This record gives sequence, C-alpha cells and structure tokens, in this order.
Amino acid sequence: MKNKWLQATLSALSLALAVMLVLYLPQIVQTLTGKPVSWQEIGAEFGQLGTGTIVLMVGLWLLSLFAYTFVLTNSMPGLSNLQALTLNAAGSAVSNLLPFGGAAGVALTFAMCKGWGFPYRSIVVMTLVSGVWNTLFRFVLPAVGIIALLMAGEVINPTVEQAGWVGAVSILVLVAVVAAALYWDRAALVLGKVLDALARPFKKEVSPALDRLRADTAGVVKTRWPGLSASMIAFLVLQWAIMVVCMQATGAYPGLAQSIAVFALSRVLTAALITPSGAGIMEGGVVLLLVTFGVDTAPATATALLFGFWTYTIEIPFGGLALGAWALLRRRNSRGAATETTSESLKAPQ
Repeated sequence: MKNKWLQATLSALSLALAVMLVLYLPQIVQTLTGKPVSWQEIGAEFGQLGTGTIVLMVGLWLLSLFAYTFVLTNSMPGLSNLQALTLNAAGSAVSNLLPFGGAAGVALTFAMCKGWGFPYRSIVVMTLVSGVWNTLFRFVLPAVGIIALLMAGEVINPTVEQAGWVGAVSILVLVAVVAAALYWDRAALVLGKVLDALARPFKKEVSPALDRLRADTAGVVKTRWPGLSASMIAFLVLQWAIMVVCMQATGAYPGLAQSIAVFALSRVLTAALITPSGAGIMEGGVVLLLVTFGVDTAPATATALLFGFWTYTIEIPFGGLALGAWALLRRRNSRGAATETTSESLKAPQ
C-alpha cells in the first residue's frame, strides 16, 4: 500500500512539474536566452496555422504511428499492425502520464498480448527487441545531429569541431559493438569477457545477463533486423518531418542540418525522467537550441510547443481511446465465450 501511495504521489508531482514547466515556459525561455517572450506572442504564432498545415501535421503523425507498428510486428511474428498500433498507443499513453512509466507500459503490453493469445516467451522477446532497437537509435541520433552540424560548417572553433567528430564516431562505435554482440556469438563472448573484467572489482559477473539478453533477441534480430531498422528509420524521419512542418509554420526553420540537430536533441531530452517523457524539459531544450541558431524566441517557443503536442500530448487521449476499445472488446469476447460455454453445458442428450 505504501508503494502504491508513493507511486501515486510521485506521479502527481511529476505531472504537476510538467504542467508548471509548460505554463512558465516564457519565463524559462527568458532565463535561458535572455530574450523576453509572452504567451500573446506565442498565441499569435499559433494563429497563423492554416487548415492545410494542420491536415499535413495530422497525416504525418498518423503515418509515423503506422511506421512504428512494423517495429513491433517485426519483433513478434503473428502480431498484426492494428494490434501493434493499439499496443503502441496504449503504452505511450501510460508512459506519458507516469514517471518511469515504461515499466507500467511493459506490464500493459504483457496483459494485452496475453489476451490476444501470444505466449509469454514471445512477448518477452518482442519487448526486448523493440526496446533494444529504440535504445540503439536513441544513441545514434545525437551522432547524426553532430555530424549534420559539422558537415554544414555550423561549428567554427577547430577544438569544438574535433571534439564533435570524436564524440560522434565514439557513439557510432558503441552502437556497432552492441549490435554485433546481439548478432554474433563470438562478439557476444568477447564483450562479455570485457564486461566481466570491468566488473571484477565489484565482484559481479556481467556476461550471464548479457548472454541471456542476446539469446532471447538473437533469433529475431538475425532474421528481421532489416525490417526493424527500416521501420525505425521511417518512424524517426516522419517525426523529424513533423518538426520541420512545425518550424515552417511558425517561421522558425533554421536550415536542414540545424533542424536535424534540434530533432536529435528533442528525442534525447525525452529520456529526462523527472517528468513523464521529459515533458517541459524537451520544450525548453528545443527553444534554447533554436535561439542559438538565430531563431526569434516566439517562433522557437511555438515550434517547441507544437512539436510537444504531436509527440506527447495527443498520444494521451489517443492511447486512452485505444485502451478503452481493447478493454471493451475483451469484455465483449469474454461475455461471448461465457455465453457459449453456458449454452453448451445446458444442452442435454436426447
């Protein structure tokens, strides 16, 4: 009971903090940038949105959701795109409402998949594979953003430029090592020995845990990595396209390389656990980087809020509808099965 009350309290505090960060975003922006902005100026940017722009945003958002369903269907054979869409929507709604909401999202995923008749092991493998692919691409994005800025000549200081290249290459090497360990037995063995050596001072053995993870995911990864990667790339490209449309609509577009860097930063900041999905923190980071690229505060803030709406806020009611539909159909199917069982039991031999 204490844990439940603690979780409820933390959730309420986390949501309240996210709301406060958004409400006081103009003051936060002024503190970060030294440039004033008001809700009236931000509202004026919203007022310029046309019907065509809104329709385009809705279309890109729906396409991004559809693209991500292939990450889940490739992670668990037999899962339909509609089921994957329901899983993703419901899980996102839970994750967006709770701090550390990923655990609750996983529990919901297990409940829904079990209701559809999938075995426990397949659900575990799907959760591991999709989680690993999300994590790998979350690591790749910062490197892509750094490289885009460097190739565009955004960083002038030679020392900073050199550090950027080193950081980008290091991130990509790390991702390559993890991917190799998931795919090849020999690479997993070598990495396990290295981790064991690093953990020896703490008297912990790492390789068995890594072996179990790799054993559960390797079968799917070896045969389905092209589909997993293509669908993940399509999902991220569509989300970046949403951000570009938001930038264009508010007059905050800073350039191709800069937009990629801003998008990469926004995805990294969603990992901030102090608020659900980094809500409020992501917007502040996006505004700061856009202003650094020479965008005025009002368009930059409007862009951040618009993008936060399409990647966070709207997922809550949409996921609630998906979860409600799943619960309703599950209850209806349960009643139908119970009725059929009762009818059969009442039949008497003549």
